[in-house]
Amino acid sequence: GFQWSCCYGDKKTPEPFQDVSQGLKKLYRTKLFPLEDSYQFHDFHSPALEDADFDNKPMVLLVGQYSTGKTTFIRHLMEQDFPGMRIGPEPTTDSFIAVMHGDQDGMIPGNALVVDPKKPFRKLNAFGNAFLNRFTCAQMSNPVLESISIIDTPGILSGEKQRISRGYDFAAVLEWFAERVDRIILLFDAHKLDISDEFSEVIRALKNHEDKMRVVLNKADQINTQQLMRVYGALMWSLGKIINTPEVVRVYIGSFWAQPLLIPDNRKLFEAEEQDLFQDIQGLPKNAAIRKLNDLIKRARLAKVHAYIISSLKKEMPSVFGKENKKKELIANLGETYLKIEREHQISPGDFPKLKKMQELLAGHDFSKFSTMKPKLLEAVEDMLANDIARLMTLVRQEEAAMPSQAVHGGAFEGTMSGPFGHGYGEGAGEGIDELEWVVGRDKPSYDEIFYTLSPINGKVSGAAAKKELVKSKLPNTVLGKIWKLADVDKDGYLDDEEFALANHLIKVKLEGHELPGKLPEHLVPPSKRHKEIDMGE
Repeated sequence: GFQWSCCYGDKKTPEPFQDVSQGLKKLYRTKLFPLEDSYQFHDFHSPALEDADFDNKPMVLLVGQYSTGKTTFIRHLMEQDFPGMRIGPEPTTDSFIAVMHGDQDGMIPGNALVVDPKKPFRKLNAFGNAFLNRFTCAQMSNPVLESISIIDTPGILSGEKQRISRGYDFAAVLEWFAERVDRIILLFDAHKLDISDEFSEVIRALKNHEDKMRVVLNKADQINTQQLMRVYGALMWSLGKIINTPEVVRVYIGSFWAQPLLIPDNRKLFEAEEQDLFQDIQGLPKNAAIRKLNDLIKRARLAKVHAYIISSLKKEMPSVFGKENKKKELIANLGETYLKIEREHQISPGDFPKLKKMQELLAGHDFSKFSTMKPKLLEAVEDMLANDIARLMTLVRQEEAAMPSQAVHGGAFEGTMSGPFGHGYGEGAGEGIDELEWVVGRDKPSYDEIFYTLSPINGKVSGAAAKKELVKSKLPNTVLGKIWKLADVDKDGYLDDEEFALANHLIKVKLEGHELPGKLPEHLVPPSKRHKEIDMGE
C-alpha cells in the first residue's frame, strides 16, 4: 500500500493513510467532526457523515418534472427493467428509488434502508415516516450498477397540488442527496417546456452544486429543427435566471430511450450528444475521489463560518436577565453579524448559510447553551484545509493513475462502442472501412484530371501547387493543414496522384460535416503505400 502521512499535531510520528477514502474518513473524524459537534452544525445544516458516505459508489441523481422520461432514461442506460419501475404519462414515480447493485433482484423498503450501515442512507431517517414510506431501493444485478448507483426521484408537479400532497420537505430531501451525489441530471421535455414553481424551487435548492449539474433536453426528436432551436434558447434563458453561474450548464439534446426517432433530421446531433453524456457518466468512478474531497472542503468552509456565527451569538448573550429579548434582537440583526464576521475573518459572502433559513433555525435554539469560541478546534480545520487536503490531492492523482480503465460499462454504454453502429462507423472518414477496394479510388479519375493540370514533376506536385488547388474548398488553413498532414503519407512534402486524391477525399469528408481522424485509418492508406509502412518500421 502507498504510505502517506498527515497530522503533525502533538503526535511525534505522522500516521500513514492507505487510500483516499480512508484518509478522508480519518480527517473528517479527527479534525472536522469535533468542530461540527461543538457548534451543533448537524442541527443546522447537514447530518454527520458516516463511513458509508466515503465508501459508496458514485451516485447519479435524476430530477425532472413528471413525464419527462426519468425512469425511461434509467431503463435506457441499463437496458433492463428495474424492480418497482412504473412508467406512464401521469405522475407515476411518486417515490425516491435508489437503483443499486445487488446479487438478488428485489425491493428494500425505506425503513429497512436507513438502518443498514453499509448503505449511505442512514441519516435520511431525519425526514420522518412520510418520506420513508416513499423511499425504496431497487436492487438488481446489472453491469452498469457495478460502478454507479442511480437515484430516481418523484416527478415534480406543476400548479398548486405540488405542496399539499407530499407530507415531507421535498426540496430538503433533494438537497440532502445533492450534497452526496456525483452528478445531478436535470431532465426537461423538449415538446412541453414549462418550468413550474416547484421545479424552480428545486433547482434553487440544488444551489452550490452547479458543478455537479448537467441538463438533458429529452424527447427532442418530437419537434423539428426550428422548434428545437427555439426550445433550446428558451431553456437556456430560464435556466440562466434560476442558476446564476458564470459558466453555462452543459445541456445534452437527444432522445434518451430505445424507440425509433419520430423526426430523424437531427440524428447525428443526438448521437454525438448521447456519446458526450455517456462519456461524462463513464468518467464518474474515476473522479469520485476528487468529488468527495471537494465536498469535504465545501463542508469544512461552511462549518468554519457556522462556528464563527454561533460563538459570536453566544458572546452577545447576557448572563442573567433579558435572554429572550436579546435572542430576538440578535436573530433580527443576523445580517449585521454576518458582515462583522465577513470583515473580521476575510470570509467571502458566498460561504455563509442563507440568512432567512438560518434565522428560522435559530429561533428554535437556546442561545445560552451555545459554545464560545474554541480556537483549537478552528485551527485543526484550518490545518486540514491548508495542509492535509493538499497531500490527499497527491494521493488522489496516484490512485487515478493506478486505475486507468475504471469506467462505467454494460447497458447502453456498450451499444455504441463496437460494430457497424459504433459512433461514426462507415461514414465520413470511416466510409469504406469494410470494403476490399480503396474507397478513394472511386472518385480518383476526377481528382486525377485536376492533378495533371498542376504540372506534376516526377509524378508529384509541390506543396505550393497543391495549396492553390486545396484552398478552393474554402476550408480554413487549420483544417487544410491537418488534411495535408494526413494526406502526405510518406512525409516528403509532395503529393503523388494517390495522396492528392486522398487529400480531396478528406476535404469532402470535412465538407460533409464529419470530423477528421487524428491519424489516418488503415483503410484510407493508399494501396501503394501500404507495404512501405511496414518497411519504415511504423
